[in-house]
Amino acid sequence: MDADERGLVLEATAELVSEVVRRNELSTDDVISVLFTATPDLTSEFPALAARELGFTDVPLMCATEIAVPRALPRVVRLMAHVETDKARDELQHVYLRGAQALRLDIAQ
Repeated sequence: MDADERGLVLEATAELVSEVVRRNELSTDDVISVLFTATPDLTSEFPALAARELGFTDVPLMCATEIAVPRALPRVVRLMAHVETDKARDELQHVYLRGAQALRLDIAQ
């Protein structure tokens, strides 16, 4: 994301959550919990708020800060969702958007 601004954090996080749900054919009922992390340079809003605004009202959500590694990509929000699914692990799609694709070129779609 271009800057640490509340609207940009919410927009980028909503895009990420929506893509994870869409690509993996999930509903909010399939989601057990979600852990969001943000790099230390993102402090304007909790990323979890974007999920709440998308309807994740009864899903436990948690936010944490990534460790500050000098060579890390700046302004990155990540999520790890725990879901119930009949899909095999190799059928699940890991979503990396925008510049975050560089984090995992081996699995980014």
